[in-house]
Amino acid sequence: MAHIKLENVVKRYGEVVAVKDFNLEIHDKEFVVFLGPSGCGKTTTLRLIAGLETPEEGDIFIDGDRVNDLSPADRDIAFVFQFYALYPHLNVYDNIAFPLKAVKVEKSEIDTQVKRVAEILQISEMLNRKPSVLSGGEMQRVALGRAMVRQPKVYLLDEPMANLDAKIRVDTRAEIKRLQYEIGATTIFVTHDQVEAMSLADRIAVIHLGVLQQIGTPHEIYNRPQSLFVAGFMGMPTMNLLEAELTSQDGAPVLRLSHTDVHLRIPPERHARITSDSQENGLVFGVRPEHITAANQPNERHIPAQVHLIEPLGAVNILDIRLGTHSQTQDPILLRVRVHPTFQAAVGDTIWLGFDDKEMHLFDQKTEQTVW
Repeated sequence: MAHIKLENVVKRYGEVVAVKDFNLEIHDKEFVVFLGPSGCGKTTTLRLIAGLETPEEGDIFIDGDRVNDLSPADRDIAFVFQFYALYPHLNVYDNIAFPLKAVKVEKSEIDTQVKRVAEILQISEMLNRKPSVLSGGEMQRVALGRAMVRQPKVYLLDEPMANLDAKIRVDTRAEIKRLQYEIGATTIFVTHDQVEAMSLADRIAVIHLGVLQQIGTPHEIYNRPQSLFVAGFMGMPTMNLLEAELTSQDGAPVLRLSHTDVHLRIPPERHARITSDSQENGLVFGVRPEHITAANQPNERHIPAQVHLIEPLGAVNILDIRLGTHSQTQDPILLRVRVHPTFQAAVGDTIWLGFDDKEMHLFDQKTEQTVW
């Protein structure tokens, strides 16, 4: 397959910088997902790799060859768009076979390749049907088949499941993951859906405002976010992010959550990593809802707080816990906690919260980069 490298790539549209100083290396046979909100530059980056857009600055390499000046046809890539773009007058067989016919592959070889791909995608019984009688999931599989039949170096998929309903998305997601594993293809997949990203990717590239925020495995992205954006974007519900300041209590370093009476002890090794610059810039404390323990009985190491709201979600309950009130806006300062649905609590009750030192995060408010 292929090794892809982007070096200092920049793409502008007038005064808008869509992709800014982008550096990324994608290994052979790797499945990388570009993840970010709409308009963040992920599709533009994909189109730059495909050759559908040209960078103003920087270089793009495929297998060590600089491809900036190569046309899309000469890059040996297959692009699957968000909209299927099937030929309505052709049946499924001819839609899949079209790329091979375009380069005049022998008829017998075309037949072999189309039937092989149809069998992998489980659409063999649909080969004589027209797109108009297919479901959304079936049309997406045909579009994937048309890309697969060429056996290119790289597969580029731009939100290919955005138009599918929830059940078909889950089934198609599993199918794409299985196919990528079996074929061993270098694949880049664009999505704004973090569940898709977490379930599909070998590595996730989180993009925001044209800037690569972080690249890592799903575990690294979720558990060790390097910026405030990544921390706040990943997870459902997202990480709790609260302003904090460094102080001391009984001679030990603690973090005080702003506008609250909550003081959290921090280990000396973590205290040493908080620079004076970060203290001047301001600190943001982060912890995920599932990394907070809740108890109905007092505990000297736990913090008492009042239940503000309960959101039952079936497998879990989300508790909104009131820690204090913002002195300027008078808005409540809330912490979200994930508990088992059997946990007994009602709005207005006092419960006790525990924090795991290893799962607490701290960010510099000005640079938005991680301190811990």
